[in-house]
Amino acid sequence: MKIVDVCAFYSPQGGGVRTYVDQKLTIGPRLGHEIVVLAPGPRDYSEARGPGARIEWIAAPRFPLDRRYRYFSDAAALHRKLDGERADFVEASSPWRSASAVATWQSETPRALIMHADPIAAYAYRWFEGVVSVTTIDRGLDWGWRYLRRLDQAFNAVISPSASLSARLVQAGLGRVVTNPMGIEAGLFSPELRDPALRARMLARCALPPTATLLLGVGRHGPEKRWPMVVKAVTAVSFDRPVGLVLVGDGRDRSRIVREIDGNPHIHLISPVSDRLALARLMASSDALIHGCEAETFSMVAAEAAASGLPLIAPDRGGASDHARAQGGFCFASGDAADAARAIRDFIVADAPRPVPAPRTVAQHFERLFDLYESLVSARRLAA
Repeated sequence: MKIVDVCAFYSPQGGGVRTYVDQKLTIGPRLGHEIVVLAPGPRDYSEARGPGARIEWIAAPRFPLDRRYRYFSDAAALHRKLDGERADFVEASSPWRSASAVATWQSETPRALIMHADPIAAYAYRWFEGVVSVTTIDRGLDWGWRYLRRLDQAFNAVISPSASLSARLVQAGLGRVVTNPMGIEAGLFSPELRDPALRARMLARCALPPTATLLLGVGRHGPEKRWPMVVKAVTAVSFDRPVGLVLVGDGRDRSRIVREIDGNPHIHLISPVSDRLALARLMASSDALIHGCEAETFSMVAAEAAASGLPLIAPDRGGASDHARAQGGFCFASGDAADAARAIRDFIVADAPRPVPAPRTVAQHFERLFDLYESLVSARRLAA
């Protein structure tokens, strides 16, 4: 089966979407499929990624809000590229403009929308929370839900990576939602990698002894990640509990985070860890993962931390909350620093081991995804 992925947010400097697509380019051919990614780039050119895998870059302007990315500005050019590829199945990897372009492409080829982003939670909930309720926000943004319902009708499936997002989409009236959780890299994240010496060094960087609690935060420094809120919560707890936070990442919100830390010696920032084994060791050697973002559709970081044996302290909405509830973790009201501090204290007091669920692997995710695509292709052929 030839699968073409129209991926508007694929970039060499990208994060989670780039990692996911790179995994697809590797795993798809192993499972007998040809994978072609259409991505916006500085010019038109083809990039081979091994047998049965390539990226077709399409000249596109830079995205004004984030210069690392570009965006498809010419739907007709994208349609011509799709016509030329003659795919068995087409994906759209974000619910934005590229999804509309794929939806209006004049072809009988089956297609799926991959919900790599939760646009309403990422922006509207964060902007208006504290002013009106989530229910009121949803009513006020019914135009956004109407747009997603139109996409739902134009695609054969809407792939959701978490049960909580699926529930919201179905409640909003989408009828073709399929839940297929993503997966983690097999054989890497494990409690067996715990290193007491590494843990002690991290606590020393937080000016704390080995008897203190070590919290770990991992993620890009962007506003939707809510790291200033997490810092505020940890600072509140540190007045009466010996607790440190190691925060791994970087990004445009770093200056806000530093201002919120305000010289607190118990919070230590380190640059992104590109060595995956080193990250796995750091996770296994911490005491809990704390997460602030309620807008993630799956939360790979939470899945990796759970596989490392870490208890999860997470918002009560979004992909991380699914992982936390599955292991009996500690949830707090999204965006609420005081309630996040309460959840941290609950974790410290509980001091009980969490179950380590058998991790779902990324290969299992793609096996199920491609099985679904094959069933949709077969149904289309039978109908024809």
